[in-house]
Amino acid sequence: MTKYLLIYENGDLSSAPTHFSAHREAWNTFVQRGVLIMIGPVVSSPVFGALAVFTTREDAEAFAKSDPFVIHGVVSRWSVAEWKEALTS
Repeated sequence: MTKYLLIYENGDLSSAPTHFSAHREAWNTFVQRGVLIMIGPVVSSPVFGALAVFTTREDAEAFAKSDPFVIHGVVSRWSVAEWKEALTS
C-alpha cells in the first residue's frame, strides 16, 4: 500500500516552543480526518528534523503548507516522498 512521507529539516528550533501548540492542533486536524498516520521527530545527533506518514500526497503537502512550524521557520525545508509499504501487521 502506498503512503507518503513528509520529511522536515530543522530550521530555527529556538522558536519551536512558541509554535508547538498550534503545530499540534494542525496535526490533530489531519489525524481526526484519518489522513495522518504517524508524526514525530527523528532522534539523532544532531537532530535532523521530523517525519510524518500520510495517506495521500495532497494531504501531506496541505499539512506542510499550513503548518505553523513551516510558516514560522522552525522547519527550514520540507519534501514529500512516495513510500511503498512492504510489511503490514
